[in-house]
Amino acid sequence: MTPLLELSGIVKAYGAMVAVRDVDLAVHKGDVLALCGDNGAGKSSLIKVVSGAENATEGTMRLRGEPVTFKSPHDALMKGVATIYQDLALAPRLTIYENVFMGAELTHTLLPFVKVLARGKMAREARSYLSRLSIDIEDTRRPVDDLSGGQRQAVAISRALRWDAEIIIMDEPTAALGVKETGQVLDLIGKLRDDGHTIILISHNMHDVVAVANRVAILRQGRKIHDRPIDGLKPDDITYMIMGTEAAA
Repeated sequence: MTPLLELSGIVKAYGAMVAVRDVDLAVHKGDVLALCGDNGAGKSSLIKVVSGAENATEGTMRLRGEPVTFKSPHDALMKGVATIYQDLALAPRLTIYENVFMGAELTHTLLPFVKVLARGKMAREARSYLSRLSIDIEDTRRPVDDLSGGQRQAVAISRALRWDAEIIIMDEPTAALGVKETGQVLDLIGKLRDDGHTIILISHNMHDVVAVANRVAILRQGRKIHDRPIDGLKPDDITYMIMGTEAAA
């Protein structure tokens, strides 16, 4: 089966410093692929290439079997690859629906050559996206500032759904969240998977990885050292694999 996203020989260098070294990675439709590694392992640099934030120094990327180079994160988004960073890139003082439709606002024609924002329609559609994630927020005119951490993740995911993203990259989605909110975010990832979306999850929390991922790829010093199914792995096993200790066996 042709991978949905395939990286071949990806290298990312910043001058003399090589952050990613000859990485091959295949992401299949419906995967929840956890990308793990210690600080400085190359995860962020690799994701910047996949998300369109930076170009690879060497190597090729294929999307749905076709060679692709993203010119920007917006270009990647238009092609179905959305990235949700740890800070979520939300505007907390704006409403939920304004955040969901940011950069893709709906309008209707009031007079010839005069268009106004279709605020009611955006509010209704934002509620529909949240409902798909089993998040019940009736009033999407509330400011994002009022929401919990898990609800904010849902708003960021809804924005990705608005762009019809097929691949959603989530960077440390449960960092700094409490137990209840972490559970809510893991449920969101499960909903996305069940809806047919493909997830690339960057996480330092091995319990989260085991809970939701079906595969794990581990980077060390810029190289991919492991790529295997989650089945049979415990959180400590993945930690040992990251550290490179014999206990991983």
